[in-house]
Amino acid sequence: MTKAQLDAAFLTVSEAGEKAFVPYIMAGDGGLESLNERIRFLADSGATAIELGLPFSDPVADGPTIQAAGIRALEAGTTVQAVLDEVAKEKASRNVPLVIMTYLNPVFAYGVEAFASACAAAGISGLILPDLPLEEEGLVVEALQKHEIALIRLVALTSTPDRIRALAERAEGFLYAVTVAGTTGERATFVDQLGTHLQELKEISKAPVLAGFGVSTPEHVKELSQYCDGVVVGSKIVDALHQGDRQQVAELIRSRKQA
Repeated sequence: MTKAQLDAAFLTVSEAGEKAFVPYIMAGDGGLESLNERIRFLADSGATAIELGLPFSDPVADGPTIQAAGIRALEAGTTVQAVLDEVAKEKASRNVPLVIMTYLNPVFAYGVEAFASACAAAGISGLILPDLPLEEEGLVVEALQKHEIALIRLVALTSTPDRIRALAERAEGFLYAVTVAGTTGERATFVDQLGTHLQELKEISKAPVLAGFGVSTPEHVKELSQYCDGVVVGSKIVDALHQGDRQQVAELIRSRKQA
C-alpha cells in the first residue's frame, strides 16, 4: 500500500459520515507470529488504518504501557527486519493501511533509503517519527517521497502558531494532534480549549486531523471526534490485547461510528 491508499481509507470514512479510528499496536508484543492475525482482527473490527510500533530501547514519546510492550517485544527477539518481513507476508491480501511509528536511530541504523524501500516492499503507507524536528525533515523526506510513503507530522499543544501552520501545510496521511503535554498513556481528562485547538488545526491542515495520546475510552473517542476527523488509540489497545480482552478493543473501535 502507498500513501494514496491511506488517503483513500480516510476519504471512505469521511464520505460515510463517520470518524477515523487508528489503533496502535506494538509489533512483537505477544509474539511476532501473532502480528498479522492481530492486524486482521483490528481491520475486521473497523480500524481505518493501523499504527504499528517498532520496539526501541529509548522510546522518548511512549508512556509506561507502551514501554512495557516494547520491552516484551525486544525480549522476544523482535527486530525491525523481522517485523517488515512478517507484515510483507500478507501485503497482497491486507485491506487496511499500515503506518509505522519508530524513532530516528533505528531508521539511521538501517539506512534511510534502505528503510524506506523495505517499508514500501512490506506495504507500509506512512511513517511517524516523534523525534524528527520539522527543521530536520530533509533527512528522510526524499526517500519517503520516492517510495510513496507519507511522513505523518505531530503537532504538540505547546507548538507556536507559526510552527503549527508550517506542520499543517506539510501534512500528509494525517496530522497527528497530540492532546496532552507528555508521553502516551491513559488520561482521565484533557486540557481546556482542546476542542477549539483541534477545530483550528482542521481548518488549516491539508490532511485529516486525528487526536491521539491519552485517548482511552469510548467517551473520549466521541468527545474528541466532535472537533476533528478521528482518533488514535494506543495504550488502551496495547493493554487490552495483552490482557486478552478483545471485546474491549472492538467496542472502542465501534465507538467511532457513534461519534
